[in-house]
Amino acid sequence: MTEGVVPYARAVARALARTPPWARVLEEGYRIGVRSLPVLLVISVFVGTNLALQGYSAFAPLGGQGLVGMFVAMAGVRELAPILAAAMVAAKAGTEMASALAVMRTRDQVDALEVMAVSPAWWLVVPRLLGILFVMPALTTVSIAMTVVSAWAVATYQLRLDGDAFLLLVRQSITGTDLVAGVLKALVFGALICLVSCYYGLNSRRGPEGVGHATNLAVVVSAVSIVISNALVSMVLYGH
Repeated sequence: MTEGVVPYARAVARALARTPPWARVLEEGYRIGVRSLPVLLVISVFVGTNLALQGYSAFAPLGGQGLVGMFVAMAGVRELAPILAAAMVAAKAGTEMASALAVMRTRDQVDALEVMAVSPAWWLVVPRLLGILFVMPALTTVSIAMTVVSAWAVATYQLRLDGDAFLLLVRQSITGTDLVAGVLKALVFGALICLVSCYYGLNSRRGPEGVGHATNLAVVVSAVSIVISNALVSMVLYGH
């Protein structure tokens, strides 16, 4: 695999122009989605719980505790849930991508593909990229739902707020723009996680140290890219 960001981007672009190996795409999508789902569900529940508690603490002194639903919708649905889903996928699936490709490079399996005239970008990167693009919107939707449901449960049964009023504020606070933003962020985050992780995996140094270094770089760069791209998308969609 040619080193360097530009050659890597060109190789992926050429690979995307070909018909992808759909069996591998489905396999990667299943692996990414299913393996990331359990930890995402657990984290989303506790994030929703914390949002309800923190929102209540902020608004109660002002007599606005009934606005917790709006706070959960604005903070959780718009920002935290998409970032949370991306962070979990980067930590689980992204590290697996980087480490697996780094191990293949160490074992000369990537070079073997090139010798057999099989593009590593087409066989190794494209299935992961399309797979993660298929599942990221679904994972983000699940994260949003669990965040709202857990926040509603805490607001209703622990904080003794009106559950119907909470859900009404959530519905009123979420617009079509928020749904478009959620899907757009999920796709952008998914593409960044895959491309970054595969890049560092394919261009890692050989040996165990190289595998660990590539995995660490993949997580760090993915996290930074997610935060920056989230800010940019939010500025475009919500900026005035």
